[in-house]
Amino acid sequence: MASNMPKGDVWELIDNDSNSQNYGKKFKFDFSFIESENIKNVVKIYIWRNYKEGNRVLKKLYDNILSFKIFNNFAILNRIKSFAPITNNEVSMFISYLKTSISNKTKKPYSHEYQKKCLDFLKAIIKWGQLYMPNEVPKREIFRGNEYKINRSIKTNFIPDEVLEKINKALKNEENPYVKYGIIILQSTGMRIEDMFKLTTDCIKPHLISGYTLTWYDYKNRKERQPMPITNECAIAVEKLIEQTRELREQADDKVKDYLFIHKPTKGKSANILSNISPTVYRQWLKRFIKENHIRDTNGELYNLTAHQFRRTLATDMLSKGIDLKVIQEVLGHYSTITTKRHYADVKDKERAEVFKNIGIIGNINKVDETIIVNKEELNWFKENKNKGARMGDGYCTKPCSDGKICDRLLKRQKCYTCSRYITTPEYLQAHKNHLEELERQLEGNIYGDHYAEHFSPTIELLKEIVKRLEELQDGNN
Repeated sequence: MASNMPKGDVWELIDNDSNSQNYGKKFKFDFSFIESENIKNVVKIYIWRNYKEGNRVLKKLYDNILSFKIFNNFAILNRIKSFAPITNNEVSMFISYLKTSISNKTKKPYSHEYQKKCLDFLKAIIKWGQLYMPNEVPKREIFRGNEYKINRSIKTNFIPDEVLEKINKALKNEENPYVKYGIIILQSTGMRIEDMFKLTTDCIKPHLISGYTLTWYDYKNRKERQPMPITNECAIAVEKLIEQTRELREQADDKVKDYLFIHKPTKGKSANILSNISPTVYRQWLKRFIKENHIRDTNGELYNLTAHQFRRTLATDMLSKGIDLKVIQEVLGHYSTITTKRHYADVKDKERAEVFKNIGIIGNINKVDETIIVNKEELNWFKENKNKGARMGDGYCTKPCSDGKICDRLLKRQKCYTCSRYITTPEYLQAHKNHLEELERQLEGNIYGDHYAEHFSPTIELLKEIVKRLEELQDGNN
């Protein structure tokens, strides 16, 4: 296979996968930045074989090469000329390098997600090399497997019931058929948005007993999904799209004429060109839908809706109803129930949600005013003492003393997170992460049983919520 590999350091590869969103698109791969010829050769063969064998998405391979520039810089600094001598020590050094590097584009540190992607690509090349090029890579395991586990997303981002209710109510008057019927399909099936855009006119069929089934190609796992029974509402949505795009499909060429989400933009480079809707365009439509219908979260902010949240919400609803995790795994098309549970399926708990509402979080402590501390005397005290007696290790207490006595909660550090007197800000994000990591470590090493775990679990859940909200605040300020 490698004998047919293009010559030179600059390749132009075409996406030949008809199920891909980028079908027919050319990607320019430039390997000239890789200083070591040995490393460059391994990377080239990895890219070429995975492209020709269809093991990896071409766009993903292209993004991988762009991210590999960071490892190349690290390799140059540390005089690494090949993959073979790399040990866990170099892996640890690379992680430190990722965490301390500044992006030339944004002038800010790389995001946690991007750091993980850079390490994952290095890991993918070495693990692949151990099978196909064993003399060019380390023969022993050099990755621990949990390098970025601590800081991963720690709460399943499902759509709250009250927000979902507003969305479905607004759909009744929504004029954009792709948004209206697309959301119904996403809610009903939990499919990935890229797969939804590739639905064809023959995707829906009558069920052998009653109702309808939907079939689609699972692009990520490279296989046709088994027919899924769907609700009547979902079946109607598909039929409506078939009907409303019929005129466009009659004008289209053979490449796109069978797709439901066929679209003719009126502006931009693709104006008047019939093609599938892109995820970027759909994200813009979802934002407009939320804004026009004034759909807000519990904090009064416009809800940040993404198409992938419908997938997470379906899994969470199923788990909350007591459906077996294995069934949810099959619905989502995951290889492992671990993925399903860790990233998709949470349990909705109204009582827990009420507790979360009491968490005091603010973006800037200098913006504390009478809306937060109603009593003027207490407000004046806080403004004078926010950097002295009111400051704690992970936030602020707006009234640590009452009638000359220090608050019992404060002394014992119990339940401060839900106390109306407690406030925390993004400056304490790392302190909360450290506390969460410590408690999770204790829970992982628990040898005393469930009773012992029950003492930690409520605080862990509260800390997860605090970290999530503080990260959202921090991201909003960046």
